[in-house]
Amino acid sequence: MTPHTQGRRARLRAQTTAEIKATALRLLSEGGPDAISLRAIAREMGMSASAVYSYFATRDDLITTLINDVYSALVDRAEAARDACPADDTASRIQAWWRALRDWALAEPDGFRLVYGDPVAGYVAPAGGPAPRPSKRACLGLVELIAAAWPQAAPRQPPGDHAWSDFTPELAEEIRGHLPDVSPGAVALAFRVWGRMYGLIGLEVYGHLRPSLTDPGALYEAELRDLVVSLGLVAPERR
Repeated sequence: MTPHTQGRRARLRAQTTAEIKATALRLLSEGGPDAISLRAIAREMGMSASAVYSYFATRDDLITTLINDVYSALVDRAEAARDACPADDTASRIQAWWRALRDWALAEPDGFRLVYGDPVAGYVAPAGGPAPRPSKRACLGLVELIAAAWPQAAPRQPPGDHAWSDFTPELAEEIRGHLPDVSPGAVALAFRVWGRMYGLIGLEVYGHLRPSLTDPGALYEAELRDLVVSLGLVAPERR
């Protein structure tokens, strides 16, 4: 086989792989997570089921790849938004991170549900989770932001004896290896911030805000403002 032939086959395989994933995401959009099956994808693409299985041995393999791709795209977007802000403007960097996540979730609600929401019936994730690398990037990215805010935020936090034993040994080791000076209190605060901002996004994606609010975005911006005020990064507005 010549290098030219090998290159052509590699390009065709990459194109078909991309089409399989795009078809799976369309089926997800149309019918939810349970609509994803290799046989359904084969029918949509005019391929034999055996041909699709030559690209993804099982449906779980395909779903794992989709979750990893979608999660990676999300973290790419959040990191780019954060890094577009000055390195010493922690308030803007935190707000940019969370605006990017909300914008992505509203533009890609099916991807949001795949990563953060509806479980896929029968799906068994591999050891370590379906997307360990983007999950690690997301966790460390948020902890970095809160660690930068910690000097101002720490005096405002409720009393608590947070210790590294509050977290799994694997997470504690990962964070301490990346941020050796971070305190367990800052890590706990990062998880609280995650729950606070993710909660509003989830309510909006799942349609729970629209029946009551004319502009969910305004509520989200108010929450972002209150977040950076609560962290001591900006002064509260006078009323």
